[in-house]
Amino acid sequence: MIILLIFILFITGCGKAEYNTSSEVKNENTLTDICIQACKDALSQGKNLDNGPCLLNPIKDNPKWVCDIAHNPRTSIDNIQENQCSSFREGKVNRFIEVTPDCKSII
Repeated sequence: MIILLIFILFITGCGKAEYNTSSEVKNENTLTDICIQACKDALSQGKNLDNGPCLLNPIKDNPKWVCDIAHNPRTSIDNIQENQCSSFREGKVNRFIEVTPDCKSII
């Protein structure tokens, strides 16, 4: 009986983990869309994004993420700390979305 209960808990736990993984992918896609929109908004306001600034620090809808501008391929300007999101540099968040200065997602 105990073995059956452990087996059921194990199966239930595995199913939940898979759901969280697909939920995380959906969430990341949504956050990418938010980051791209923030980039487009910055451009429409006349902001120059060539130096790779941080746009959302953190992303309002998910404070575990930041949105940063970077070049693809990366350039030396992308490695300058002032151009990176402080929340990420300081270890307050550990996830980031990067888009190019022309608002294309970097995967």
